[in-house]
Amino acid sequence: MTPNTDNTDLNIPLFERAKALIPGGVNSPVRAFKAVGGTPRFVKRARGAYFWDANDQRFIDYIGSWGPMILGHGHPAVLEAVQQAALEGLSFGAPTERELELAEAILHLLPSMQMIRLVSSGTEAGMSAIRLARGATGRSKLIKFEGCYHGHADALLVKAGSGLATFGNATSAGVPAEVVQHTLVLEYNSIEQLERAFALHGKELACLIIEPIAGNMNLVRASVPFMRRCRELCSEYGALLVLDEVMTGFRVAPGGAQSLYARDIPGFQPDLTVLGKVIGGGMPLAAFGGSRALMEHLAPLGAVYQAGTLSGNPVATACGLATLRAIGQPGFFAALSARTRALVEGLRGAAAAEGVAFSADSEGGMFGFFLLPALPRNYAQVLQTDSARFNQLFHGLLERGIYIAPALYEAGFVSAAHSDEDIAVTVAAAREVFKTLAKP
Repeated sequence: MTPNTDNTDLNIPLFERAKALIPGGVNSPVRAFKAVGGTPRFVKRARGAYFWDANDQRFIDYIGSWGPMILGHGHPAVLEAVQQAALEGLSFGAPTERELELAEAILHLLPSMQMIRLVSSGTEAGMSAIRLARGATGRSKLIKFEGCYHGHADALLVKAGSGLATFGNATSAGVPAEVVQHTLVLEYNSIEQLERAFALHGKELACLIIEPIAGNMNLVRASVPFMRRCRELCSEYGALLVLDEVMTGFRVAPGGAQSLYARDIPGFQPDLTVLGKVIGGGMPLAAFGGSRALMEHLAPLGAVYQAGTLSGNPVATACGLATLRAIGQPGFFAALSARTRALVEGLRGAAAAEGVAFSADSEGGMFGFFLLPALPRNYAQVLQTDSARFNQLFHGLLERGIYIAPALYEAGFVSAAHSDEDIAVTVAAAREVFKTLAKP
């Protein structure tokens, strides 16, 4: 199919139809262009590192369905697995052997988990992990951090980053004050606040939940001393350490972000881990898991109720299992990490050449950048980014066929399908745009 050449943007009438039917014209706020202006691109198809919009314009895709497409779009082994599973049945509401195979594959890679429960979304997994923590400890309070997003469960929509950060809301309408009264929100990477919170509330805390490498205020790492203190204080006060690895799980390393911290913190392990995105390979699938003693608090064995009609869906598990098998091949993560670093280093060089303040970081196939001279360490520092200049960068790249997140608060993703040429084209396009940003 040839690209549309009559100067009519076919995305516009689609967006008008969408706005009449769907709030904001999108089914998830992060897809909106409200923060950057303009019209969202309506995707017709995707393959490898690219997608094509309603005009049949091709874009190099750096969101990858917000992280799951680590192999790129339409990987042959994944498509074959999904097609075969669909022929066998779309949903049964009963156990399947493939659920066990996926569970075994995940537990093999994450030694902190002895049992796992499959669900359908990251929000569901995070919400369930917190309910489990409260049920297992008999406590109510929890700690989260500014700029960390753990799904849209009511108790977690407090200074949550992601789409909420984009639209400048500290929380969400529709969440009663009494629902969040047990949620303590601290500054990311502040050991001082962390110690003070535990000193005041430690015996009431069910859990501390954290993105170890936050991807919902762009990419901000928890420092090793900070993560070490999180583990120490949780152990000291009997609270559970919950790592939200929905984004980082099998995206930054074969053993997730927790394996990276374990290199510097002897014996480091979370009590519970929340997973999503990559483990579903692009299908709706997520999970949470931990020790056998903790997980046996879940129904039908224990008193903590959790259920889902489509949990462990046979097509989703086929997709996820094929994805995990592919990324488990020798050298996969070394190659993915190298390509992501090449992108980040290229962008740094292009910005420096044009005199643009710029900082960037990456881990595995995940990256983030800021129009700031140094990498931020917390949400307040992220907010110092000039949003108008980011919007200019976003649209400049979009015009050149490069698709990054339409919000400065979102991390980006490189897949195994991105080529050296894709990286070079992206860096060259960025330098062209940086030339315009450098002008007064």
